[in-house]
Amino acid sequence: MDRKELFNSANRIVIKLGTAVLMRDEGGIALSRFYSFVEGIAGLIKSGKEVLLVTSGAVGLGSRALKLTAKPKLLPLKQACAAIGQGRLMGLYNDAFEKSDVVAAQVLLTEEDFSNRHRYLNLRSTISQLLELKVLPIINENDTVSTAELETLKSEVDIKVNFGDNDKLSALVASKMDADLLIILTDVEGLYSADPRLPDAKLISLVDNFTAEIEQLGESKVVSDKPGRGGIKTKLAAAKIATQSGCAAIIAGGKLDRVVSRLASGEELGTLFLPKKGLSGKQRWIAFATTVKASIVINDGAREALTNRKASLLAAGITEVKGAFERGDVVSVEDTNGKEFARGIVNYNSNEARQAMGQHSHALDSVAGRNYDAIITRDNIAFLDA
Repeated sequence: MDRKELFNSANRIVIKLGTAVLMRDEGGIALSRFYSFVEGIAGLIKSGKEVLLVTSGAVGLGSRALKLTAKPKLLPLKQACAAIGQGRLMGLYNDAFEKSDVVAAQVLLTEEDFSNRHRYLNLRSTISQLLELKVLPIINENDTVSTAELETLKSEVDIKVNFGDNDKLSALVASKMDADLLIILTDVEGLYSADPRLPDAKLISLVDNFTAEIEQLGESKVVSDKPGRGGIKTKLAAAKIATQSGCAAIIAGGKLDRVVSRLASGEELGTLFLPKKGLSGKQRWIAFATTVKASIVINDGAREALTNRKASLLAAGITEVKGAFERGDVVSVEDTNGKEFARGIVNYNSNEARQAMGQHSHALDSVAGRNYDAIITRDNIAFLDA
């Protein structure tokens, strides 16, 4: 895909700025780089693009205000730093964008704003209205409360968290807001064929499919003392969410001079991930918006029926139910090797599913309020590798 053509055709763009590119190594905002980002984003808006900015940096600014000498590790201290830094961060953005005649609006989000479908639809309406008004939504995770939620979840069984770092947040925003392009700017210049510190590592300029080899490149062993929560693994996961939602993605070096403007001009910086045929809005919500706390394991016959014959998931195909869930929850669907390949909204709770698993649908006759033959109906299934 021609990069210039990609930008010309992209009407709605999500840009994610990480802590490592916003902050200097010794602390504080890297002002020249910060104003370069602002100038580039303002240029996109003035050219007629709709832009949503997902930003990190609140914890880093809070740490500096408190004169901390090390990256905060304890949850309460992280939350305190976020509470102190968020207002300072937004103040910097407001002042900078005002000088470029761009109106900015702060949007702080938690996972519940995505996993609760009613709240998600309200959020979508609000952001759509801001974009219609030519306002730049500046989005951040509400670390002061949402980090506590994620910390609590770590003790539960079989959890797949779809929130908790701004890489994933940017992908969710791109997916839910029907963006055409997601740009993740970070402290590395893209996806490399090996650890970028090695002399034989080469930048991969184009990824047209998420193969096992590509995903393995995200398993970096590099340990960093730099601020920020994500790594290349979370950025790859974000790019995968975006591309499965029909949105192209670019991971590029945020420390490159005038990187936003250069990307907009079509310069081949970073790694471009090509979009796939997009899931429907409902399927995207099922696949990506919710932290999944339980799983259903199915046999090979059931998987073949789901993937190749457009079937619903019947109780007979279930071999194991992991964790607890209620009717209407989103659960993971795993194959016999434990690989998650789909997610779906369940028609029955975990106890009812255990009672009926491996049996014909008539095993559900004794369930109070039985309405469905299927544990998950076809229109409530989203495939993760679509």
